[in-house]
Amino acid sequence: MPIFTRSSGAVYKPAPSGVHPAVCVDVVDMGQVKVEYAGKSREQYKIKIVWQIDELRDDGKPFLCSKRYTNSLHEKASLRKDLESWRGKPFSQDELAQFDLEALLSCGCLINVIHNIKEGSTYANVTGVMRLPKGMQAPSPRGYVREVDREPEQGLASAPAGWEPDAPPNYPPDAPPDYPPDYDDNVPF
Repeated sequence: MPIFTRSSGAVYKPAPSGVHPAVCVDVVDMGQVKVEYAGKSREQYKIKIVWQIDELRDDGKPFLCSKRYTNSLHEKASLRKDLESWRGKPFSQDELAQFDLEALLSCGCLINVIHNIKEGSTYANVTGVMRLPKGMQAPSPRGYVREVDREPEQGLASAPAGWEPDAPPNYPPDAPPDYPPDYDDNVPF
């Protein structure tokens, strides 16, 4: 399998293709991003959702997968479609009005990863997000430091993919010992 080379020169293997139990470890505000579509360029407000799966890289750390979205909950928006698939039901108008992306953190799901090859590099693209089947446990977040919590010197060049080996999971400070809870019947968003 071809490997991906970052512009910084770092080389890594993409996450394996297929369906994986995953846990959301980050929601990144990317701000206004220049996008090109049908030969036209414009700026859109984007976010990135990052998931961690249980399969391990050669260095023993779990693979990370991410997907970039336009920050919109419009009924035709990809973000809304994936969130509704993740939670297993559509949003009500009241739920949409109150929805906070931070509610995704530590929530489990299944993600479908498809490999695409471009210019000799293999990219692992998240093409689907689904609710975990009843009784299936999500992986626990391990060693990931959210982008907003990183020190400036922990940028992507010095800390690829957000890793800090001994960092505790980003649980709420007042989390009980059995956190994250088992959301067997209900996704918390």
